[in-house]
Formats: sequence, structure tokens, C-alpha cells
Amino acid sequence: MTVTVSTNIFLPTPLNTEIPAPARAGSDNAAANTAPGDHALMLAVRDGDIDRLGELFERHHRRLYAFCAQLTRQPAAAEDIVQNVFHRILKYRHTYRDNGNFTAWMYHLARNCAADFFQKQSTAPVPVDPGDLHAHASSESPPDARAAQTDDLALLRAALDRLPVEHREIIVLSRLQNLGHREAARILDCSVGAAKVRAHRALKALRETYLALRQNPQPL
Repeated sequence: MTVTVSTNIFLPTPLNTEIPAPARAGSDNAAANTAPGDHALMLAVRDGDIDRLGELFERHHRRLYAFCAQLTRQPAAAEDIVQNVFHRILKYRHTYRDNGNFTAWMYHLARNCAADFFQKQSTAPVPVDPGDLHAHASSESPPDARAAQTDDLALLRAALDRLPVEHREIIVLSRLQNLGHREAARILDCSVGAAKVRAHRALKALRETYLALRQNPQPL
């Protein structure tokens, strides 16, 4: 099934929450250097060149989906949120500023859409089967080592699921989306110092929850 955001913008399903690795140096980078940046594309969209939104969608929808999936723990909801984000980008394009930061603005809209989702659900995020925090057991490891790695990954995923949304989002941004504290601060609309404090507290909570699950195993 293909879900559309607007003309020339499509969201293939299903997607996974794996975040693509950065492009390698070479011809791909040379081509990327000639392409307009996100800010330039968004300014073009704001000024009426709506088709350029498709380029932004292609660049960002998988990483945005990964972020939303980690927050909601519901793949279908994450797809809906991604669609809503790009609908809002289109709807509110006139508010994008000349000195804006597209990535920060996009994630800000995603957080608002996720908050709307949780408010409608009136429930905590539903955990799914533990399976990917972007660390997988190596196929070259002995079977017993792979089993131990898989168990640890399952516990880590379960611990992340048990954290409040505000802790989970800073971990997803800083560790899984590989954003720096400055970029995370823009997205979270706080100071860099506050983002660092939030990340420290969230990681501390994750570590404590993980260790508690190891000491007192529960069905995952």
C-alpha cells in the first residue's frame, strides 16, 4: 500500500526503524554537494515551489519514521505521524523563517504530532517485540555469545519502552539519531545545557531500568 502526503510525496510501507548510515565519501558525496540544502529547499517550498517538498520527504522520512516509531512503539502510528508532519510542513510553510533550521523545525512538528497522538490514545505507548536498537548480535559470534547479546538487546529495548516519553525522545535524538546536543536543544526548544542535563538523566534512568530488569527478569 502507498500512502500519499501530497502530489509527488509518497510513504512506502512497511518501513523499519533502522536509521540509514551516513553516505560514504566518493561520487555520491560529489553529487550531494551540488544539491540544494534543506534550508534552501524549504525556502523554495515556502515561496511556492511545492514540488521541492518531495525532495525533503525523500531525504528525511526514514529517519523521521525511526524517531516516531521509537517514541510510539507502534509502527502504524509512526507512519501516520510522518504523514501528519509533512502535511503540517505544507500547511504552515509560510511560517518558515529566512534564518530557520529545517531539521529542528521538522522534529519540533513531529513532537507536536506525537503529543497529539498520545493525547488521543490516552494511554502509554504500547511495547512491541524487542528487536532493534541498532545493535545486533554478530553472525560471526559463537551461538552462546549471540544468545547473550540478543538477551541484552531485548532487555535494553524493554528498558527503553518503560521510560517516560520525555526521556525516550532525548535518547532517540542523541543516541539513535546521532544528533548533537545543540541540534537536540533546538528540537526540544531548550538550552544546550538543559539538553545535556536531560540526556544525562535519561541515560541514568535507562541504565537503572536496564539493571533492574536484569536482576528481576520479567516477561518481555
